[in-house]
Amino acid sequence: MSLKQQLMGDLTAAMKAQEALRTSTLRMAKAALQNREIEKGGELDEEEMAKLLRSLVKQRHDSVEQYEKGGRQELADKEKAEIEILERYLPQSASREEIESAVAAAISETGASSMKDMGKVMKAAQAALAGKNADGRTVSEVVKAKLVG
Repeated sequence: MSLKQQLMGDLTAAMKAQEALRTSTLRMAKAALQNREIEKGGELDEEEMAKLLRSLVKQRHDSVEQYEKGGRQELADKEKAEIEILERYLPQSASREEIESAVAAAISETGASSMKDMGKVMKAAQAALAGKNADGRTVSEVVKAKLVG
């Protein structure tokens, strides 16, 4: 079963079960998917769909951060619940150890020695972690720590 079929089936089930949050979250994901397909002019493959879902999760993380800064905990909690729903459709996230080993390999591969080389290291590390659902912010923090320290 493709990711799109799974999403549509779960949306139907959520509507029948009258789960408001899950229904609205999956509708939002479906709308984003359809918009991306219109932009592309055709069906999305599994990797493109996963990339879109990762983008939606990242948007939610950014919103949580802003809501917590603004003292709007109820909105932050809603966004966190949406993140949990969306992450069910993504592959398992890369662990901190996997990210650190990919960054170490990228540093030795690129011969990086200072923060000036961060872009090259990030690009190599992201390529090594492709498909593993690695959080870009975490990768960036690990790269900075290894290049500075």
